[in-house]
Amino acid sequence: MASQSQGIQQLLHAEKRAAEKVAEARKRKARRLRQAKEEAQGEIEQYRLEREKDFRHKQEAVMGSQGNLAVEVEQQTRQKIQAMQANHHRNKEKVLRQLLMLVCDIKPEIHHNYRIKM
Repeated sequence: MASQSQGIQQLLHAEKRAAEKVAEARKRKARRLRQAKEEAQGEIEQYRLEREKDFRHKQEAVMGSQGNLAVEVEQQTRQKIQAMQANHHRNKEKVLRQLLMLVCDIKPEIHHNYRIKM
């Protein structure tokens, strides 16, 4: 009987050690998974930063040329506005004189379609 209880004790002890080993293996596996996940996240972040950098370089190359176009259009617009303002100031008096002359200098005439009945 003593050998049976000793055998049971050995089995229980072996089962406990096996459970501890399984628990330790699960912990190691969880640690490895976390580590792999962190490494993958780091690689993903590094790849994302690299792609964003490439995108910014390409965007600057394209937008840089478009930015120059915007500046050129702005300068042309300013020049045209200045030319229009100069024309306005130069011709303002002349136009006002013509308008006043047409409004104030009335020449009474009989219209050519008017027929005098006698």
